[in-house]
Amino acid sequence: MSFPYSYLVIEGNIGSGKTSLSQKLAADWEANLVLEEFADNPFLPKFYDQPERYAFPLELSFLSERFSQLKKEWQPDLFQPKIISDYFIAKCNIFASNNLQEDEKKLFNKMYELVAQQMPVPDLIVYLYVQTERLQMNIKKRGRDYEQGISDDYLNNIQSQYIQHFQQHPHLTVLMLDTTEIDFVKDEIWYDKIKALIQQQYSPGIHRLTLSPQNSLWT
Repeated sequence: MSFPYSYLVIEGNIGSGKTSLSQKLAADWEANLVLEEFADNPFLPKFYDQPERYAFPLELSFLSERFSQLKKEWQPDLFQPKIISDYFIAKCNIFASNNLQEDEKKLFNKMYELVAQQMPVPDLIVYLYVQTERLQMNIKKRGRDYEQGISDDYLNNIQSQYIQHFQQHPHLTVLMLDTTEIDFVKDEIWYDKIKALIQQQYSPGIHRLTLSPQNSLWT
């Protein structure tokens, strides 16, 4: 089956594998791949070291970068009919809600709303739900120095913010896959199962499935 969407988003917590899945799907479906540009963000390592001081400039810089990147994809002369991204613009608000102080949130939300209303809504959001212990293993494995001190509480809060956002926006179509017990990067069988699930039709709302060697029905 060919790529069934114009705009597919793969999302998830830190270390969930969203970029890896996006890359594999874009290659298979010959889709335009949009990856988050964070490696050169000067505020990111500083944020993990001093979060209260650098949270606001970090979130502003991400909002600006993500808006510029996604806006470029929808300029008429550059429009691609098949787009797969490893983030969506609401990620800005999700992380800001977790990281900012109340007065900072109010200011940030005003700017975010101006940006969000200019962005298209994804046809489908695939959210990779991974339990915290496995996220920490993945984070340690990929070895980014500034990520090594991320706490379980921080990861739990981010996960909760994502789920809360989906619940508060029932018009979004979300396929939430618990991939804690599988490795779709190394095991092509699981990757093929995920790909088949993405190709199915879903109504707006959250559709939860668990992928596990002990559960072949993914219920």
